[in-house]
Amino acid sequence: MTVSQILQTPPQQQPVTARGWVRTFRSNRFIALNDGSTGSNLQCVVNFEQTPEEVLKRITTGASVEVRGLLVASQGSGQVVEIQVDEIIIHGDSSPEEFPLQPKRHSLEFLREIAHLRPRTATFSAVFRIRHEAQFAVHQFFHERGFYHWATPIITSSDAEGAGEMFRVTSLPADNPPRTESGEVDFSEDFFGQSTNLTVSGQLEGELGAMALGKIYTFGPTFRAENSNTTRHLSEFWMIEPEMAFYTLEDNMQLAEDFAKHIIRHVLDRCPDDLALLDQRLQQEEQAKPAAQRQPMGLVEKLNFVVNNPFVRCSYTEAIEILKASKPNQKGQFAYPIEAWGADLQSEHERYLVEKHFQAPVILFDYPASIKAFYMRLNEDGTTVRAMDVLFPGIGEIIGGSQREERHDVLVEKMQAVGIDPHHLDWYLDTRKFGTCVHSGFGLGFERMIQFVTGMGNIRDVIPFPRFPGSAKF
Repeated sequence: MTVSQILQTPPQQQPVTARGWVRTFRSNRFIALNDGSTGSNLQCVVNFEQTPEEVLKRITTGASVEVRGLLVASQGSGQVVEIQVDEIIIHGDSSPEEFPLQPKRHSLEFLREIAHLRPRTATFSAVFRIRHEAQFAVHQFFHERGFYHWATPIITSSDAEGAGEMFRVTSLPADNPPRTESGEVDFSEDFFGQSTNLTVSGQLEGELGAMALGKIYTFGPTFRAENSNTTRHLSEFWMIEPEMAFYTLEDNMQLAEDFAKHIIRHVLDRCPDDLALLDQRLQQEEQAKPAAQRQPMGLVEKLNFVVNNPFVRCSYTEAIEILKASKPNQKGQFAYPIEAWGADLQSEHERYLVEKHFQAPVILFDYPASIKAFYMRLNEDGTTVRAMDVLFPGIGEIIGGSQREERHDVLVEKMQAVGIDPHHLDWYLDTRKFGTCVHSGFGLGFERMIQFVTGMGNIRDVIPFPRFPGSAKF
């Protein structure tokens, strides 16, 4: 039985066996045992008079042990059941002088340096259990709606975002690669016969699947060689990207709202104890901040806020007018003042719309074409595209998507305008030549969602082994 199962079992002095790692051992009598199945520890009461001294000395924080005994009602406060231990088996010792996770509060920065051990803490075990449930919810949502999971390549020769911030994949020798007559690296000699990179998005290949299967979704690792050290960016992360044939932008927005709510509702239902622990931790952090910098809502309150409120639809043009007239903008409190239509909205603007103006999650749509990607459908006005961004409290944009440009000639013109050779993406353009149709899709950075659901302030703390500039440890 897992610790979680034992804690939910009515005590009838029945024999049980539990295995896990020692969180604490106090008074040579009480073991707090945890196996990762729950944030709560199982109290195991040792009869130290009958336990050999050499065994007692080996029961230290971090040691892996197996305890056998009777499950009884707890005599102390803080737990309902406990094990009266008859036998202890030490599976793995842990040196108390060297084990870095002592029974005290550690900073998240310190724990990031020992990412191989941090899942043993209450905070991170809660985060990663929630991550698992959210991942299950993703597949459940799409499966129940008739979507097909679509595997897109990790190694690619295309740049879906057009930003060029990609990690190169090559088998050529770094010290002396073959070169052309002009002195450039000759990628025709490379493993794939051309220059290849790690993918930044599976969207373009996802559209191909939608044009055959109707509705698909991807869920895989993506990579950005962007030299960003913010709390919201990783160099390696997971993306969920559905693509749907015959979906308009309006259909796309509704699906995005339903999807986000499904994940959050699932976590609220399945992880109440872990959320309560993280909520308490977040409240302690907020109390240490100046009153003006504190989040207006607790973690569980914020999640219920998203689930229980319809998402407001607001055009980019309307949002600009709201922001221009807002007090923070009028008083110069925005770090990036809003002066005119066409501005690229920042997190501070998005959060103002959600938290102050509408007091609800917001979906912005119809952005200027100049600040959005080439594949987004151009509106009839010739200046805006059928783009959408879903904005959440405390974080800003969490989902980005659009109705895709289905017209072959328009798409070619847009590609040429941003310097993309249409010949290089002829396979993508073929879907516009052979049975094109209205279609849409969006992308959700999975870690961004987990950051929101757990309340963790840094995105590096919601993935087991974070990759960011200057760090690829573990």
